[in-house]
Amino acid sequence: MTAADNAWTIERVAWHDERAVALRAAMDEEISPRYADAFSAFDDETRAVLAEDFAVDPGTILDVILVHDAAGDPVGHAALRALGDELEVKRVFVERRARGQGASRALMAELERVGADRGATRLILQTGDRQPEAIALYERIGYHPIDTFAPYVRFPASRCFAKPLATACA
Repeated sequence: MTAADNAWTIERVAWHDERAVALRAAMDEEISPRYADAFSAFDDETRAVLAEDFAVDPGTILDVILVHDAAGDPVGHAALRALGDELEVKRVFVERRARGQGASRALMAELERVGADRGATRLILQTGDRQPEAIALYERIGYHPIDTFAPYVRFPASRCFAKPLATACA
């Protein structure tokens, strides 16, 4: 399924779609170095526990959204997963060449629409203190800080946010 949003095209895909996998790998390549020293400060046992905390079970993923540029190239990724009774935003990433042009906003707007369609009253997310651009985006689009939620409570650099979703009137 696709939908156009100005120059952006939104597509829902499977978690294992090769384009989604490639965008998540690009995200890991960019973001992991920012936290390398923080993770290296922990002992092996704590690092293993944190790796479990941050692991994403594909069975919990409800929706994966890609955003494509005007040429049809996928330039962004985001997902929704079930986390207890909540819907959590996961793995939001836009390639550098597409940043500052509305791709992130298009991704987040689609996640919010999908979340509302699924009956969620809010979305939650976790990011880290070394991602100020992500924090700024979330705050600009109406997310507000909340207490760190499981499974991220063991990582002191976690920053968690929520946004209430508009509900449709019957």
